Amino acid sequence: MATKCVIRDVSKHVGETVTIGSWINNKRSSGKIQFLQLRDGTGYIQGVVVKSEVTDKVWEDAKSLTQESSLYVTGVVREEPRSPSGYEMTVTDVEVIHLTENYPITPKEHGVDFLMDHRHLWLRSSKQRAILVIRAEIIRAVQEFFDQNGFTLVDPPILTPTSAEGTTNLFHTKYFEEDAYLTQSGQLYMEAAAMALGKVYSFGPTFRAEKSKTRRHLIEFWMIEPEMAFTDHEESLRVQEQFITHVVQSVVKNCRAELEAVGRDVSKLENIQAPFPRITYDEAIEFLHGQGFDIPWGEDFGAPHETAIAENYDKPVFITHYPVGIKAFYMKPDPNRPDVVLCADMIAPEGYGEIIGGSQRIDDPQLLEERFKEHELSTDAYQWYLDLRKYGTVPHSGFGLGLERTVAWICGLDHVRETIPFPRTLYRLYP
Repeated sequence: MATKCVIRDVSKHVGETVTIGSWINNKRSSGKIQFLQLRDGTGYIQGVVVKSEVTDKVWEDAKSLTQESSLYVTGVVREEPRSPSGYEMTVTDVEVIHLTENYPITPKEHGVDFLMDHRHLWLRSSKQRAILVIRAEIIRAVQEFFDQNGFTLVDPPILTPTSAEGTTNLFHTKYFEEDAYLTQSGQLYMEAAAMALGKVYSFGPTFRAEKSKTRRHLIEFWMIEPEMAFTDHEESLRVQEQFITHVVQSVVKNCRAELEAVGRDVSKLENIQAPFPRITYDEAIEFLHGQGFDIPWGEDFGAPHETAIAENYDKPVFITHYPVGIKAFYMKPDPNRPDVVLCADMIAPEGYGEIIGGSQRIDDPQLLEERFKEHELSTDAYQWYLDLRKYGTVPHSGFGLGLERTVAWICGLDHVRETIPFPRTLYRLYP
């Protein structure tokens, strides 16, 4: 009796007869031999059907198979050096589950809108599958890093009564008789968790109602947000570069075939090792002026500025000490220079922009209350956040990593919409 297995595990069954549940990715015929390109979600393998070695029914059933038809295929696994996977299958039996007719995504070129309308099917393509495998490995490596370094996973709420950063780009809903919003960050809640558990991280969906159409933005995306008690800005930067190194090298180690499938130059990723270079906001402004950019001190950087800076480096670069006026109310001013804050944005190489934003948080109760007044924030809504400074305040720092931008960078993708199974962009809520 044949052993049921998946394509990923065929190396364990060389010379054995196995049955694989699969779909037809492609098919070609050479007279009395049919070559079935099979996929099962775990990988790809070629099944070879020789007319003289199977029954007429098996031959005809194989002949009837169309793109994305589903089947159980039985055969003997053998080594094949010419195969990308190193293995092939000599087919002895085919059991058709479903014959697909007029599959809409064919090997020809399709426009982006067409592919996005058929995202539920586009996911089956080899490149899209590889991206999702890499995404899953990134998630696994993220959790591994924090779990191995003494962090506790904490889940902040998705429905909140206020904004995390005092902005208005929020999705409004009703929470029974109260106003509520979909979260744009779990950070403030994670600060509370850090005061209970020391080092914590969250991993969940966030939402920004920004009418942005750039290749770096999604409306719904996933954030990893660590917070660390008794941790200053410098210590946080070291955690960040060790964290990114771990994630990237885990992907290089465990997803080499998938990186090749998306056409990634793996050597560029192999080079990502801590420590990372650092420049101050002041130095970045001076550099940009030398590159012909007309940007005044005190203005935030856009994509062209970040790209120009990143082109000088072959690994991520920290830009530190931004002006107080362009950063969030909770960031701690530099004691030696109060017009800038103890913060950093990590800019990915190759034009992928900011992947991490972080800072040391204000721990002085009086200063935080002053910031509330300056930003016209409701002390009623944020009283619980002020309590964190009232009852046992400590120096603490944290940061946020955008998962989809990180996937885009590691995979070398042109647009962030391919980094998530079902992207939500400005004009897309289907499928």
